[in-house]
Amino acid sequence: MSESSIPSNTVVYGLDDRPSFPRASVLALQHVLTMFGATVSVPLLFGPAMDMSQEQIGVLISSVMLCSGLATLIQTTFGSRLPIVQGVSFSFIAAFFFIIAAVRDAGGGPEEMMQAIAGAVMAGALFEIIVGFTGLMGQVRNILSPVVIGPVIMLIGLALFQHGAPKAGTDWIISGSTIGLVVLFSFVLARRHGFFRLFPILSAIVIMVLVCYGLSAAGVYHAPDYAEDGSLYQPGSPSFVDLSGLESAVWIRANPRDVVFPWGWPFFNLGFFVAVLAGYMASMIESVGDYHACSHMAGGGDPSSSQISRGIGCEGVGCFLTGVFGGFSSTSYSENIGLVGLTGVGSRYVVQIGGVMLVIVGLFGKFGALAAGIPGPVVGGLYCVLFGMISAVGVQQLAKCDLNSNRNLFIAGFSLFMGLSVPAYFASVAGAETIDPGETLAMYRPTVEVLLENLPSSASGIVKSIGKTGMAVAAILGILLDNLLPGTAKERGLVTSKRAAENHS
Repeated sequence: MSESSIPSNTVVYGLDDRPSFPRASVLALQHVLTMFGATVSVPLLFGPAMDMSQEQIGVLISSVMLCSGLATLIQTTFGSRLPIVQGVSFSFIAAFFFIIAAVRDAGGGPEEMMQAIAGAVMAGALFEIIVGFTGLMGQVRNILSPVVIGPVIMLIGLALFQHGAPKAGTDWIISGSTIGLVVLFSFVLARRHGFFRLFPILSAIVIMVLVCYGLSAAGVYHAPDYAEDGSLYQPGSPSFVDLSGLESAVWIRANPRDVVFPWGWPFFNLGFFVAVLAGYMASMIESVGDYHACSHMAGGGDPSSSQISRGIGCEGVGCFLTGVFGGFSSTSYSENIGLVGLTGVGSRYVVQIGGVMLVIVGLFGKFGALAAGIPGPVVGGLYCVLFGMISAVGVQQLAKCDLNSNRNLFIAGFSLFMGLSVPAYFASVAGAETIDPGETLAMYRPTVEVLLENLPSSASGIVKSIGKTGMAVAAILGILLDNLLPGTAKERGLVTSKRAAENHS
């Protein structure tokens, strides 16, 4: 289908319409395929960072799919009741990396890292549930203007720079080809063919994985070699398609012990909870905009305040369940909302079927193991594209405020810079702690190091959590400055942001 032939502002199936089951199933499959690339990329990012085996990464991918399906069913049935697909939120990535590093420093392994992430997500989910079901979301929106949320979202992407080119650089031929295909499909062929407009990332993944598999089968890329004692003797080629976890993966994850708390019981840490709060704030603000956009595209007009409150509250319920079933936090997926506008299919029944499909995929263990075999350079190429887009969304949010205002430029620039600079400072403080105190003059010791020594351990942990998380630093500074410095609602973007969200497509 050419772009010119795609109807604009035409609703084929409204919110309450129920297409025939065969047709609805095909339309639902489109939603699953649309969210697949972005959803799988997150566990493929964290799995290696936590030193997980291929089998563990497969379980992680299956858990993420299961959690996305459950969250989607809850949102479409009890929450906003809009055709919104829930998937892994990118807003929490920086906070999760902080948690992983902290647990690793304490000597913990992958299971302990996931237990800590589950505890932080579940505690933060209670906060989102309260904000949603008590109707506090309207007050939060007045505090979190585009002046604040823009730099926070920008930092989500910018903080991930070390996972782009370094991972892609393990094989620039494969990663560069992946980037080229994504650009070709998204911005050239998508203008001529509807298929590439719907599935640019998925198409690039499938093509490059098939190329890597063919080269692996031909012996161009080799598998890792292990010694007799099981230790790694020689690493394999970065682009080798490793399906070692496929054989051992179960067909159906039917055992409740493999599905409920698959990594063990969560543990809670106040500092980790503080670290994820900025992610929850950013996620909630984005979701409110998504509700307006999706409702208009589905022919429903403006969502009511109670509809928004239920949506945010049920999004919190979905996030809580991700901690229970071993995944990550979830949020509304804008790419699937774009699919609603593109196809004119705004039926919640279609998305509910998609949610059931995601649950089935999540319980199918072989699927997770198969997806875990995607080579690192392919994933690295996707990161270079996706993470840059996240930062650009932050710029888009910031553009909703008055950028001719020196007040707004100062707040946004200062919070963005400090969101990058303060974590670097705390990293230097951590480095100073390894120096022999006898070799360090007291007058040159970092001020924060001295302060932390005189604080209770719990308070010290909170300060470190905030200081090492760029999003938290930017959110705190932005909220304080934006609400203390004089500025009109229009200047801050609070008047036009709702209209912009409604017209978002």
